Amino acid sequence: MAALFLGVIFDVDGVLVDSPHERAWREALAPYADPASFTTAFYQANVAGKPRLAGARAALERLGGAGALDHVSAYADAKQRLIERLIAEGAFHAFPDALRLVAALRGIGLKLALASSSRNAAAMLRQVAMPGGTSLLSLFDADLSGRPVPRGKPDPALFLLAADALGVVPARCVVVEDAPAGVRAARNGGMVALGVARLGDAALLREAGADLVVTSLDLLDTAALAEGALRARAATEAAPDA
Repeated sequence: MAALFLGVIFDVDGVLVDSPHERAWREALAPYADPASFTTAFYQANVAGKPRLAGARAALERLGGAGALDHVSAYADAKQRLIERLIAEGAFHAFPDALRLVAALRGIGLKLALASSSRNAAAMLRQVAMPGGTSLLSLFDADLSGRPVPRGKPDPALFLLAADALGVVPARCVVVEDAPAGVRAARNGGMVALGVARLGDAALLREAGADLVVTSLDLLDTAALAEGALRARAATEAAPDA
């Protein structure tokens, strides 16, 4: 008999919201490298899911010229100022399929946690209204986003903290991620990894070790999840993407 899943841990950027992080990283890069080289594919493969300084270093190592690494802190700080402004302006939106999944998981009694490397997650989710007037943030039992850890993803430290905050052993947690580094962190922590491929990057997520990859969270079989199985349902059964 399959062990029941008791907790679900969510990344935020690219999973719950279409955040302006990629835009902020790209625009802040201008003094150090050509922003046009900071493509979505580059972001997903090298920066997404990493803490701010690690993301800045990864970008400058690959895209910057000689001496670029001397500007890691300045680049990271410029990105942070820009992301804070974009969030305040409401330059993001929540994914409808993610909102439906969160509501469904709450409905079947699973515990939910946030575990984004970004310290801006709560500011965004607080602005997303759910039916009944509550915020999306209020539906989560724990928020570990931005919590300092010795090493960022793919190290599992942040996800392990989230599991502990929920009071659920790692093996009974599902992590929902859109970045290869996050998928690897889940697997390194002994958790099951659900990859959501919104950007045509399913192959990257599978290569990172995702147990299941879907293009929409509507495709997750939540009834099976409650019984300890991670599987997709047929596309014809999925809720409309509205």
